[in-house]
Amino acid sequence: MIKLKSKHEIKLMREAGKIVAEVLQEMENSIKPGITTAMLDKIAEKLIRSYHAEPAFLGYNNFPASICTSINNEVVHGIPGLRRLEEGDIISIDVGVRLNGYYGDAAATFTVGQVEQQTHKLIEVTSMSLEKAIEAIKSGNRLSDISHAVQDYVEKNSFSVVRNYVGHGIGEDMHEEPQVPNFGQPGRGPVLQEGIALAIEPMVNAGSWEVKVLDDQWTVVTADGSLSAHFEHTIALGNNGPEILTSPNLD
Repeated sequence: MIKLKSKHEIKLMREAGKIVAEVLQEMENSIKPGITTAMLDKIAEKLIRSYHAEPAFLGYNNFPASICTSINNEVVHGIPGLRRLEEGDIISIDVGVRLNGYYGDAAATFTVGQVEQQTHKLIEVTSMSLEKAIEAIKSGNRLSDISHAVQDYVEKNSFSVVRNYVGHGIGEDMHEEPQVPNFGQPGRGPVLQEGIALAIEPMVNAGSWEVKVLDDQWTVVTADGSLSAHFEHTIALGNNGPEILTSPNLD
């Protein structure tokens, strides 16, 4: 069942989302060749706790860290550790925060120093596909209109959409109904209504859409070894349209 959120609940989610956005900005500022993903995790956890908030991922199904750090061909759920970032890498960082009983969730892909032009294109297309998805969040549209917007834009740019992992509803729980695939035909699924809150998260591969899970039972990688990018925002549908609750530009 989809839980529609009140204006007060959206306010609480906005407060959690502001912390998520600040953590992602701090991650961008901290990323440089030589830093380990464990160092990034430590920075993120310290910042989250400075707001008396909780890292939503830490301990979630026994996940051992506060953020997910996925490098190059890693799609999602990478575990921070001793690996050092190198010039030319890309890294996707996923951040979840729980504050006052409500969650915010967002992700972004960053470059480490200089990267190839095609790598920049992958990141830009993934980011723009999220924008296209947000534009489709309108009262009266259907859930699959969001999914189709992502797939259509990504495939027109000759990349592929991961199909095994999806976006989701969010609120008092980090993962609520409905699931939001990043592919599909338009005009299907529940009608979007004011109060719906969704974490939309395109995962886009430079090669095939197929993925596999490593032996750590968490890290998802592209099956063909191609690069992957990931962007995510928490969005609520209000009477003025979609609002990004994890935007760094919130007052």
